[in-house]
Amino acid sequence: MSYSNESIAELVRPDSVHKSVYTDPEIFQLEMDRIYGHAWIYAGHESQVPKVGDYHTTRIGDQDVIMVRGTDGKVHVLYNRCPHKGAMVVARGDGNAGKFFRCPYHAWTFKLDGSHLAAPIRRGFEGTSFDPSSPEFSMRALARVESYRGFVFASQAAQGPSLTDFLGGVRSSIDNLCDRSPEGEVEVAGGVFKVMQPSNWKVFYENLHDTMHANVTHESSYTSARKQAESFDKMPLELHIMDGNGEPYEFWEKLSLMAFDYGHGYMEGIFNPGAIETDPVTRSHFETLVEAYGRERALAIMGENRHNTIIYGSGSPHTVFQQFRVIRPIAVDRTLVEIQTFRLKGAPEAVFKRGLMYANLINSPSSNVMPDDIELYGRCQQGNMTRGGDWVSQHRYAGTDKPIEGGMTSINGTSELPMRNQFNAWKQYMLGQV
Repeated sequence: MSYSNESIAELVRPDSVHKSVYTDPEIFQLEMDRIYGHAWIYAGHESQVPKVGDYHTTRIGDQDVIMVRGTDGKVHVLYNRCPHKGAMVVARGDGNAGKFFRCPYHAWTFKLDGSHLAAPIRRGFEGTSFDPSSPEFSMRALARVESYRGFVFASQAAQGPSLTDFLGGVRSSIDNLCDRSPEGEVEVAGGVFKVMQPSNWKVFYENLHDTMHANVTHESSYTSARKQAESFDKMPLELHIMDGNGEPYEFWEKLSLMAFDYGHGYMEGIFNPGAIETDPVTRSHFETLVEAYGRERALAIMGENRHNTIIYGSGSPHTVFQQFRVIRPIAVDRTLVEIQTFRLKGAPEAVFKRGLMYANLINSPSSNVMPDDIELYGRCQQGNMTRGGDWVSQHRYAGTDKPIEGGMTSINGTSELPMRNQFNAWKQYMLGQV
């Protein structure tokens, strides 16, 4: 079918959504235009392109793009396309282009900001409309590119909210991640995991703040962790992390869920200050922060205990274990997740190693935890293809959300506020109201 704005609006109710938002390829293509063609989307981190000519390829929605460090020292984001025959200029991956990009098909060359540099045997264009100064003959740059504390975002739309306004209430999560470094800076390090999930991209975002699923979906991993812990006098951190999914509903109900404009949000728990005294890694980390910021500020930084932050359309930073799960839609039923791990500059090496441990334990393809989620995402995708019903429920604590500046907060940590908030933003994007 061809969707009108009226029919799109009917797909989202205050407490449920129509299953076609996950299964219809036509809706997926509209999302690539109306959401990913307009929103600020995370392209990568500046540390991935530290030197002039360094580039990192990625995707903005369904578009292949190149993030590159130009001769002006700035980070540019270009469509990965030569204007001559349309060939991808660089293969997917990372590298260094030197002083310019050179298309491997006919050797057209471009400056690092994408502008036309040269084409072989220029006399062959004499008497034609070929104009090297025209944007038509350059690699096209995305309409807007901005960096916030080293995190590079790009938008395909020339008009729209500024990056800082777009990030709004979750900007503080990026701040906290960076402030956990005594130098106030982080860098991508340790490699990147990539996981292809057989499901729609929106399911991942919903699950990030779905506190009702943990002790059901992850039962096998936390019961295994508890059994293994019986052979230790004290449960190791690795097992403790997996055991956390087995907390009773009463624990999850006490968490705070914050939902902001544009579909963003975060989940926050209570920080245990005793860890500073009892855990050597936490203590050494805290000491470096005290030296850099003073004790009061260091306590405030460590005290922000956010598990998953949602930057809708981009992914999920995890400030405590310095991760970023970058979510890239591939098709209506396929989603690529890239797990980046960050080093906190100036922090003890043990903090970075702990982050790597968490990535391997929770986010890697060989994890005992992530496959649980992937299995259920796939089952949601498959189940919604059946004739067993048309609507997906988001009823938990519907109608009880409380307004805050720039968004809403839940009265209970098991609320489905985050899902309702995401689809409110989805509807605004799809109707051209953002």
